[in-house]
Amino acid sequence: MSGAKHKGTILVMSQVYPPDPTSVGQHVADTCVELVQRGYRVVVVTANRGYDDPSKKYASRELRDGVDVRRVPFSSFGKASVPVRAAAMLAFIAWCIWYGFFTRGAKAVLVSTAPPLCGLAAGLVRIIRRVPYVYWVMDVNPDQLIALGKAKESALSVRVSDRIQRFVLKHAHSVVVLDRFMADRMNRKLDVTAKMANMPPWPHEEPEAPLAHADNNFRKEHKLDDKFVVMYSGNHGFATPVDTMLKAAEALEDEPRIQFMFVGGGVRKKEIDAALQERARPNVRSLPYQPMETLRHSLSAADLHLVAMEARVVGINHPCKIYGAMAVGRPILLLGPNPCHASDILAESEVSFGAAVEPDDAEGMVREIRRISALGADELARMGATASSLIAGKYSKSSLRGRFCDIIEAAATRAELPERERHAGARVESASA
Repeated sequence: MSGAKHKGTILVMSQVYPPDPTSVGQHVADTCVELVQRGYRVVVVTANRGYDDPSKKYASRELRDGVDVRRVPFSSFGKASVPVRAAAMLAFIAWCIWYGFFTRGAKAVLVSTAPPLCGLAAGLVRIIRRVPYVYWVMDVNPDQLIALGKAKESALSVRVSDRIQRFVLKHAHSVVVLDRFMADRMNRKLDVTAKMANMPPWPHEEPEAPLAHADNNFRKEHKLDDKFVVMYSGNHGFATPVDTMLKAAEALEDEPRIQFMFVGGGVRKKEIDAALQERARPNVRSLPYQPMETLRHSLSAADLHLVAMEARVVGINHPCKIYGAMAVGRPILLLGPNPCHASDILAESEVSFGAAVEPDDAEGMVREIRRISALGADELARMGATASSLIAGKYSKSSLRGRFCDIIEAAATRAELPERERHAGARVESASA
């Protein structure tokens, strides 16, 4: 777009953005790049330090893939205590309000729930400057804090947060949720059915031909040639059943072919590392987040991917990990309730590409790992092909990202929500039972 007149400016508010490796940041970046390709100037306000590792500091400003990235200080202190994270959130919201008020030519704002109450900034910009915004609900707070036992419904902070949430929903041009359970929860806060789109996040890569283990440098580097690799990759959050995973790994210690790999970060990743320091666990390995450019190799190194979803966070969090695993053509073992979004996906195909056990069922997890690891190579390949075919169709990156950018363009041009996305909330079955 250099030298060409752009359609206008889209302001994006997100505490995370590449090169920070978080999944939310990458989804935001994918969106921004397509908006640039569509002819918009895109300005991103984000934190200048890593979300998971605040010791990493990024350039205060850069042009990244055509996107004008502005990184602000005092807005990310890592996943420390709740008060520290709250202070970083408030500082970031203040920066977003500043940019919202003074960014010239803004046609629309995109705001996500990273951090949780950042929608407040977009709401204020809407009221003062009349700039419409798209509210991308990646997780739901204060519901998450309540579900995890970190806050009480009666607490003043919770009541204030809920009030802000309803304010953000009320003033949004459109609200994008990730699944039917999340749609139900948001509509119970405030009925926004008429402007809601129900759209899952896309995998970071389009599905390609399966990467054979023999050609996978990640497997070679970590000496996995003769192993059946069970992998959990991504954020190890408060609601990740780490205890169940470690119990299953311990029960399988005498079966050296089966190797557990925990890749990524998060508050509960420390428990994996502590367990490894406590005593030798030859069938468990822990690795940090992998660079985006090698993600296909790390995900393809697995023979079976773990996806976790505790019942208490259904409709609050979304099992994003399932898409990357499906994109590389690997079977899924869900540690989660039925119903949840991941179980919905597993049920979509007549040909099975995975299994499910309850999040606290270590014995069931061991049983399914043994069963799947005993399958022949052809059967595992068939399961993987079924998974990747779903990604190539309704869950493809090109399709979902395109639909999402259509919603942002509708906001920028003051048009209604695209016809295909309308009344998504009306199709949601109640998830409250």
